[in-house]
Amino acid sequence: MDGVLVHENQALPGSAELIDFWRSGDKPFLVLTNNSIYTPRDLRARLLASGLDVPEKNIWTSALATAEFLARQRPGGRAFVIGEAGLTTALHDAGFILTDTDPDYVVLGETRTYSFEAITKAIRLIAAGASFIATNPDATGPSAEGLLPATGAVAAMISRATNRDPYVVGKPNPMMFRSALNRINAHSETTAMIGDRMDTDIVAGMEAGLLTVLVHTGITAPSDVATFPFRPDLSLASVAELYQQLTHPQPNPAPEVN
Repeated sequence: MDGVLVHENQALPGSAELIDFWRSGDKPFLVLTNNSIYTPRDLRARLLASGLDVPEKNIWTSALATAEFLARQRPGGRAFVIGEAGLTTALHDAGFILTDTDPDYVVLGETRTYSFEAITKAIRLIAAGASFIATNPDATGPSAEGLLPATGAVAAMISRATNRDPYVVGKPNPMMFRSALNRINAHSETTAMIGDRMDTDIVAGMEAGLLTVLVHTGITAPSDVATFPFRPDLSLASVAELYQQLTHPQPNPAPEVN
């Protein structure tokens, strides 16, 4: 979502046209985000304010992927959660009991109000045997004032104190994409992933067997691509260029005859 369709709550060129193109053609699609703070309803409202009309059913977050994963692992389980409405709502809807008493899991997500008391509780519960889960590995997040510590940074602190690394469900875990494929009944061989980060979007899309499209409106600049040992299938300036290619495809040149 961020860096591909929107930047600082402003729609990027071509994003509204691309979404309208998919919707008018009944093309199954999902907008993905590693941010676990917001519910799909919240995100729909934020995207609408940016000029993008994306239905709730077309939004897939790391919180939803985490809740789906845990519901398969331990139906009706118990979890101590550090996170906000996007994560707690997803876990509630998946049938989990949220508690700090003998939980099966400690689930760490994004929040703007990390509490030392909650982090201490998480450390003690993990030391007592609870499994450690994180929605995403992102160490920092953006704000108007600059970078903020994010899930990955807090997870590192808990890991150092417990000597236990979390299982991370969100990107770059390809499980995030596989759960998205299941959500829209899609197959990897006929699905593309469009992202702005080589280290999360492209690597996870590649490992999930998707066609990968890198756009240079977010994190990864064209000059950065050569520093990675893998490549996207397509590298474009923005989704505006992708929209242009989809709606005005260039004919293949005629083969030369000798």
